[in-house]
Amino acid sequence: MDLECSPLALPFPEMPEIDGVRLRVARAGYKDWDRADLTFAELAPGTTLAGVFTKSACASSEVELGRQQVKAGTARALIVNAGNSNAFTGYRGREAVDAIQRQVAEALDCMPGDVVVSSTGVIGVPLPKDKAHAGIEAAQRAEDCDWEKVANAISTTDTFPKGAHASAMLGETRGELVGIIKGSGMIAPDMATMLGYVFTDADVAPGFLQEALERANAETFSCITVDGDTSTSDTVLAFATGKAGNARIENWNGPGADAFAAALADVCRRLAQLVVRDGEGASKFITVRVAGAADKESARRVGLAIANSPLVKTAIAGEDANWGRVVMAVGKAGEPADRDRLSIAFGGIWTARDGGPVEDYDEAPVAEHLKGRDIDLAVDLGIGEGRATIWTCDLTHGYISINADYRS
Repeated sequence: MDLECSPLALPFPEMPEIDGVRLRVARAGYKDWDRADLTFAELAPGTTLAGVFTKSACASSEVELGRQQVKAGTARALIVNAGNSNAFTGYRGREAVDAIQRQVAEALDCMPGDVVVSSTGVIGVPLPKDKAHAGIEAAQRAEDCDWEKVANAISTTDTFPKGAHASAMLGETRGELVGIIKGSGMIAPDMATMLGYVFTDADVAPGFLQEALERANAETFSCITVDGDTSTSDTVLAFATGKAGNARIENWNGPGADAFAAALADVCRRLAQLVVRDGEGASKFITVRVAGAADKESARRVGLAIANSPLVKTAIAGEDANWGRVVMAVGKAGEPADRDRLSIAFGGIWTARDGGPVEDYDEAPVAEHLKGRDIDLAVDLGIGEGRATIWTCDLTHGYISINADYRS
């Protein structure tokens, strides 16, 4: 499937190498494409691990094993397979993961449980063990590569590679964080990416790394939606090699703890927004800002109701300031709301205030805003202090074109 690059694409940033991480890619041939689709990231001994995963009741074996590995808190390698999600494949899918773990563990002289595996792509087709085995062997022979090549290798229907970088002062030591992600469809919170990985040279205890990642996830990956569908394979992992030489961050009182957490959240936010910018068929990046809700979580649910509404999304695709559809979405959210206090704005211009249309409302500047690529939609419920920001994209014919023949 040849896809044109998203009009919302951003260039891949310059990103430094992370001490303790060795990257290689290879072509396993999971689909009929001439590109690398297997990633082998070798991690230094002592690397700590954290992760958040899909809440799908039909999660893949990779996700089930990943949850166990996060509890152990360490990793020596990451293998990512693109083109086959290995989900809904029963014991055959689990056997494929076990075989990958054993093969990599033997090569690195580590335990199979230290090898983390992710897979993404078509659901319901067991991962071909022979292709995985040959792909890993090819990756072991391959030259080291950069982050952009890895970002491309983990992609499926993505139209551009996605990466983000941040630094943090950890006491007197500078720590680096880089992240890559893939995802453009089957994107909805719970948690809501497809596959994302953050690597840092900071020395971070697994417990703190997990807590910081969960906090970052709540404000980023769980605040995006493309189509309202949650994948069976959604995974975000963080790896800390400890090579920066800082005093280990054990808790929030440690030197550099706040700075590290802020940098991690920054990387996650930018990665999450890149996923939305590559939403299947997307032509507009939409920021939904909700204020005046009963509380923060209520604001988030109202924002998601708006962002997931096909009627809202198609109106914005058609550059129509149809605030009535926003009223509809707020009303169906199942959250506290007062019709007579509700206000709605596009591009900072209020079209409705306190339950009714703004008198002498001039639609021209709003129409001009909706012609742009970046759309701002604000809602004030007027009943409390709860706030949330959700990121989404519009819904166009392109989404149907991509997904109508996804398996071909």
